[in-house]
Amino acid sequence: MQRIRLRYAKRGPLRFTSHRDFARAFERALRRAGVPIAFSQGFTPHPKISYASAAPTGVGSEAEYLEIGLQSQVDPEQLRIALDAALSPGLDVLEAVRAGEGSLADRIDASRWRIELPEVAPATAGDAVTAFLAAPEVLVERMTKQGRRSFDARAAVVSCMVVAEPDPPSEAGGVPCAIIDLVVRQVTPAVRPDDVLSGLRVVAGLEPPVPARVTRLAQGTLTAQGEIVDPLEADREGVGIGGR
Repeated sequence: MQRIRLRYAKRGPLRFTSHRDFARAFERALRRAGVPIAFSQGFTPHPKISYASAAPTGVGSEAEYLEIGLQSQVDPEQLRIALDAALSPGLDVLEAVRAGEGSLADRIDASRWRIELPEVAPATAGDAVTAFLAAPEVLVERMTKQGRRSFDARAAVVSCMVVAEPDPPSEAGGVPCAIIDLVVRQVTPAVRPDDVLSGLRVVAGLEPPVPARVTRLAQGTLTAQGEIVDPLEADREGVGIGGR
């Protein structure tokens, strides 16, 4: 059996695809592309697909990962092309590599996010971020499967800053747009970008007038320098990156 690891993106309107919807779409794409997927044993065999830390519904991402098991050897780049063509535009397969040793999930312990806040001045967002980082603890609430839970959104945040861009598209027409670069450790319970936004409201009263636009830019292993190492880095063998 061959194992292949994939990096894919959720873009545009497809960011509203739930993890369950994506899983169904991906299984259909495997059938359309004629991929020799392997199945589990037992009375109800399932395709051997392992997902790693899926992004929340409504959030875009350039760095989603999964691993599949195959019954026979395939060329990773040809597999990527076939699966990308079989999925809807906006669910884009960006890279495929042969899996090396170890678990894909063990190589992911942090994520980098881009949070766009239309109609929020960068200086206003900067003041809120400063207050958030200065707080020893920021308690927020979120509804979970176990009911409403309160947890600390501050402890998992590695870095959070307002970044300046020379000409971001969202500032067209003179409308301000604060952009936050956020790095968060993946802990339990998970701290998501919307939890950090709730924390900014708690400590500084920041209330964006329109919903934030959130995109995951990277996930992987966090280094001592605060950088994130792509989980496929150790698997790469010169496979090119494509996609739409």
